[in-house]
Amino acid sequence: MIDLVILLIGLLLLRLVVYLLLERLNIQFLKLHGANLPDSVQGIMDEPTFAKSVEYTEAKSNFSSVSTIYDGLILALIILLGVLPYAYDSLSALFGYGLLGQSLVFIVTLFLLGLPNVPFNWWETFKLEERFGFNKSTLKLWVSDQIKGLALSLVIGVPLLMGLMWIVTQMGTFWWLWAFMFLWLFQVVMIVLYPMFILPLFNKLEPLAAGELKDRLLSLGDRCGFKSQTILVMDGSKRSGHSNAFFTGFGRFRRIVLYDTLIEQMEVKELEAVLAHEIGHYKCGHIPQRLFFSAFSTFLMFAFLGWLMQTTWVFESLGFSSELMSPFVPAFLIVSLFSGLFTFWLSPLDSLWSRKHEYEADAFAKNAMSEPDSLKSALRKLYKENLSNLLPHPIYSAFYYSHPTLVERESALMKDVS
Repeated sequence: MIDLVILLIGLLLLRLVVYLLLERLNIQFLKLHGANLPDSVQGIMDEPTFAKSVEYTEAKSNFSSVSTIYDGLILALIILLGVLPYAYDSLSALFGYGLLGQSLVFIVTLFLLGLPNVPFNWWETFKLEERFGFNKSTLKLWVSDQIKGLALSLVIGVPLLMGLMWIVTQMGTFWWLWAFMFLWLFQVVMIVLYPMFILPLFNKLEPLAAGELKDRLLSLGDRCGFKSQTILVMDGSKRSGHSNAFFTGFGRFRRIVLYDTLIEQMEVKELEAVLAHEIGHYKCGHIPQRLFFSAFSTFLMFAFLGWLMQTTWVFESLGFSSELMSPFVPAFLIVSLFSGLFTFWLSPLDSLWSRKHEYEADAFAKNAMSEPDSLKSALRKLYKENLSNLLPHPIYSAFYYSHPTLVERESALMKDVS
């Protein structure tokens, strides 16, 4: 049997090499075709903005490459030095082996292992994003966000983990099936509660003010058979100059959220097209599809956890005791830390599925607006204002991009247009 440590280190190195090669390929492609404004993107950006987008893309790629190498080094040290079993044993001695104690062990372990990334998070916000004029946050706000995130991890994570561990101890051989149903139900509830209670902890949400924009958007919802309780405006400008819109919740709890930056940047008809796109995700059935996929993924994770908890050789290979009092938390920590080494290779499939959904939502918006130009204009502004890369390498975009490139989206929108 292959040594587990060698396997994990090998997968880590392979993922790192592929990641860096893809980044390098993408930047070389951009430099090759982006020396001057290509014909395919004429009219989307002027020369200075295009040059700035190229610079921004390269800066993000360089930062991402360095941080990924750093993350890989940290993970390698965790594997080779036995950091995970040491942290588990030390924190278990401090908090105990009860439901509450083991829940705290899990959350505190992940928190401590994430601390080495804090300087990179700070640099990305206050150096990289600041350099290109996107960062609007302050150090006080940034620190407040970190504290709130940790507090939410404790308030939500501790009861959740206690519930899962109770199921493990009380539900016998098929505990993992009950745990899957419990966690999936929890995820569905959180989809409803997130825009109502969690998002407002970080951002101010207000109903869209009365006026032409609100009237047009509500009229659009009526035409599309989408009765929204309200359209919310989020103060995204408090943290970033990036703009976006998103759909959250489902049923009577569904919400459309528009960034205030988006409203400032776009005309009424363009915003109408953006909303039509978001409604398209709902009307095309993308929400239940994603929920089903989430449920399937959760099912597989717990089935794997059920197997993992019975395989002492995995724990022993990573330095854990062969006689663990409670194997659930060590197994969950192993999955949390190392699953990315395997799921990374599924990224192209997930990206392909996501791009299919985006094409469908674009087509819905085109039909809802009875013309493609409004959405086309809105997308151009989104890409321009966010300094998005207009010329990604086809392999890179196939691997990572959840959305088609702007050129691809425009081409699809203009089909069958006389």
